[in-house]
Amino acid sequence: MEKLKIPLVILAILLIGAALLPGAGFSPQQVISVLVFLVILCGTLFYWKFRLAFAFAGISILLGTKLIDVPHIIEFAGLDIILFLVGMMTIIGYLEENHFFEYLVARAVDKVGERPYWLIAMLMGVAFFSAALVDEVTSILFMMSTLFHITRRYKINPAPFLLMIVFATNIGSSATAVGNPIGVMIALRAKLTFLDFLRWATPVSVACLLVTVPLSFFLFRKPIRQLGKNMKEEGNEPHELERVQYTRAGIRKCWLLFLGTVICLVLHHNIEEFLHLEKNTLLIGTALFFGAVSIFLKGAEARDFFMRRVDWWTLTFFMSLFASVGTLKYVGVTEHIAQGMIRIGSSNGFFLLNVFTAAICVLTAFMDNVLAVATFLPILADIQSIGVYIFPFWWAMLFGGTMFGNATVIGSTANIVAMGMFEKETGQGIKFMDWLKPGLAVSAVTILVAMALLYLQFPLMPDAPAHF
Repeated sequence: MEKLKIPLVILAILLIGAALLPGAGFSPQQVISVLVFLVILCGTLFYWKFRLAFAFAGISILLGTKLIDVPHIIEFAGLDIILFLVGMMTIIGYLEENHFFEYLVARAVDKVGERPYWLIAMLMGVAFFSAALVDEVTSILFMMSTLFHITRRYKINPAPFLLMIVFATNIGSSATAVGNPIGVMIALRAKLTFLDFLRWATPVSVACLLVTVPLSFFLFRKPIRQLGKNMKEEGNEPHELERVQYTRAGIRKCWLLFLGTVICLVLHHNIEEFLHLEKNTLLIGTALFFGAVSIFLKGAEARDFFMRRVDWWTLTFFMSLFASVGTLKYVGVTEHIAQGMIRIGSSNGFFLLNVFTAAICVLTAFMDNVLAVATFLPILADIQSIGVYIFPFWWAMLFGGTMFGNATVIGSTANIVAMGMFEKETGQGIKFMDWLKPGLAVSAVTILVAMALLYLQFPLMPDAPAHF
């Protein structure tokens, strides 16, 4: 009976969609495309391990029903985003295999010692900056490893500390274009540079972290006090750096690779202007160039390294997802939704921005931020096509997708990875409500801070209209 529950839920969702969509003015072709997208979405949420199979099946149905053709699949697949992610995964893979991130975290932990509040604040700060400079998934992998070492040492439940690290990771992933796949998607679609993110996203993200740290201290005050008590009982913690397997030569190579990548990402727009290249050409070029350097550095095992470190499963899923969302644009679904949002917004840009942000937040919490942003990118393009000033919408999409990624366990990929590591470490899970209560509090506070700061900066935005 339990096995039938999920298929029945999916069937009910499809039947409700099929019944309501025609009444909302959708054509038969649009109804079919939405139902296929719902199948992919439900398959991703309820059968995570088989998400690629659902995506492939959805694309085949769209092709078979002539709702999309092969040239448009290629157009919508987002190959620019995929190439960027391939390059960054290769770079990060090399740094990870040479214990670069473990080395950095271990040095930071050694500096703090046995002060629980300082230790948690430092871990959250490192999680924030590592997510911003590499990506949320890589950050959560080495942060969780460090966290479990600490919680095992002091015999405490890792769950509340996991949540605090995840919160900081998701917030940090909004600070730059490379912190989260949604940042990459927004940067390439909006033609925003790395420096644009440093100007418009990083200060807001830092402010949200500064709010989140004391809020987390309040929400998890009992576990932190217990950590402090156990620290005093256990005595001095052995040096973290002693447990990291690294070589000085390996760390030097990692520093050169890491700093070279970051510097070129920061300066890519200036180099593009100097060479008269199209905007964001070197955002992709930097990732591929330093990815090539990483492959050369692996020497004889280069091929195995590349195949091992690039997550082809996820990237193929992204391509299929982008193509299915592109179909919604191709048949006019996104335009229909955009017009509905504009009617709700009563042509008031400020109110429309709030409606748009709220929709992104809700979808992120309950269907993953990559899915939410991929769905809304073509909707935003349609909003722009009728003359709405959309510069603040890009940042609202980024902040909604990252801040509300903290609300539930499926809100972002980092959450899912952290939960998987927690289950492997403890043999247990975190209950939905145990995550939702603090997650929703942090998400609500941080999105309010982010949007308030965004509104305050509206007069400084490029080509901003006098009235919004």
